Amino acid sequence: MKNTIESGLFGLAVGDALGVPVEFKSRAYLKQNPVTEMFGFGTHHQPIGTWSDDSSLAFCLAESLCSGYDLNDIARNFVKWYSGNLWTPHGKVFDIGIATRHAILNITKGHQPDLCGGFSEEDNGNGSLMRILPLVFYLQNENDIEVIYQKVKEVSSITHAHFRSVFACFIYVIYCLEILKDKDKFEAYTDMKSILSKFLEDKKYNPAEVQLFDRVLKNDILYVESEIQSSGYVLHSLEASFWCFLNSDSYEETVLRAVNLGGDTDTTGAIAGGLAGIYYGIDNIPQKWIDNLVRVKDIKDLAERLSNKM
Repeated sequence: MKNTIESGLFGLAVGDALGVPVEFKSRAYLKQNPVTEMFGFGTHHQPIGTWSDDSSLAFCLAESLCSGYDLNDIARNFVKWYSGNLWTPHGKVFDIGIATRHAILNITKGHQPDLCGGFSEEDNGNGSLMRILPLVFYLQNENDIEVIYQKVKEVSSITHAHFRSVFACFIYVIYCLEILKDKDKFEAYTDMKSILSKFLEDKKYNPAEVQLFDRVLKNDILYVESEIQSSGYVLHSLEASFWCFLNSDSYEETVLRAVNLGGDTDTTGAIAGGLAGIYYGIDNIPQKWIDNLVRVKDIKDLAERLSNKM
């Protein structure tokens, strides 16, 4: 379990750090100037190996889970991060989504954590999907899918409470849980779709909302690249991360493919990197990238503490 948690956290953070310098660059630009190695500065003027809010908030969630599941504690950790006191790479926040900032302000006002995130259709950025991975480890031995859905919903809703964001997180978590059963990634993908199909049978969710996930749940997401978008919209991030993972044969290939899609490069890299990390393992992540990462010892310590709790 320890190695899986370590490979997941490092997989996410390395993918994130690869994408930070080229965030907002177009796909056309990256076709001409592809990312092949980790480098620094660029978009956010950050040193090499710097991860963004994606990893920070995932680490904040993992930090809280080290003491068990407590939604108020998770929310408090997000506030501590925003103030620069917890899981920032260099002591201050340099990147935050609009919805996440708004939700954190709601937390500071004392609102119930799972009512702090936006509930409207416009509130479907990828800000909860990018940080949901540590919850997978907490849920690994949970057999009740209704409990899994409820926990995912609560944790997503701290910043993103609309069904679309919650369900994207749920699909990602279920896929990760199937991967952790030592299945081939394609078998895990097929099984995830079957599990979700069964889960939806007796639900009264808005059919128009559920239908938005057809590309992921009813088709094989092995489209041509031009059909895959990589903006900050949660559905695009889910599809792009699955596409990169299923169309690659190693951790390195997965995250470079993700980053070079352009757009929200750090988040696509983080989400796809988390998948690839838990699937391929820590030894498949290039050591030079891990060595370049900011706060490597702290991340290892976090993985150790979380694995001891699990």
